[in-house]
Amino acid sequence: MADHSWLSERPYAHRGLHETGVPENSLAAFSAAMERGFGIECDVRVSADGRAMVFHDAELDRLTGQSGKTADQSVGALTALTLLGSKESIPTLRDMLAHAAGKVPLLLELKSDKTTNVHKLCRAVRRDLEGYSGHVAVMSFDPRISAWFAQRVPGMARGLVITEEGARTLTGGFKRAAFIRHAKPQFLAYDIRDLPSRFASKQAARGLPLLTWTVRSSAHAQTALECGATPIAEGPGVAAWESLT
Repeated sequence: MADHSWLSERPYAHRGLHETGVPENSLAAFSAAMERGFGIECDVRVSADGRAMVFHDAELDRLTGQSGKTADQSVGALTALTLLGSKESIPTLRDMLAHAAGKVPLLLELKSDKTTNVHKLCRAVRRDLEGYSGHVAVMSFDPRISAWFAQRVPGMARGLVITEEGARTLTGGFKRAAFIRHAKPQFLAYDIRDLPSRFASKQAARGLPLLTWTVRSSAHAQTALECGATPIAEGPGVAAWESLT
């Protein structure tokens, strides 16, 4: 079994260390994270022409001021857009990997919805990761994505992102357990609002490393520490975690 202990060796900056003038999921935000000694968590979607893009939203408007669906745009159209409040553009995953250059571990959250071609998205990510020598893991709320990598790239660290969304019911537990059976994850990224969680603790006891998102406060940082979960932090959560460790 591959050693993925590196997953828990340092905290991660949620979409990089972003603030006013430094947009989320930008190369500037990733530079700030690396300078602080944090790993990088970022979001990945696929363009219309099959390129992996570092961008969170299904729609362009919040982050670029433009209209339209991210998945309907070509790589050229996306990289030509400027992220609001900055001179930063939308990076391709290749841009991001070249920028990180193995200096810190990376968590790539692959974004999907009902209309997403999961094979197209996963193939785009796999293609860009070929030859990359740094620590990198893929994760998603969508169990099909972790399952895709389990079958086709078993050496790639893969995780399942989970939120209980108030569904701490027997049915909710069965659903989460079914997702884990299908996804075959090697770690979990758990909603901080759900911790502590009996389900998360059970999976951690089985040997799955536990990460948690999004740590935004001192209270969140304390919860993560008490639960043995590696934080994916932003804003005040970054300094709060540093003050505890």
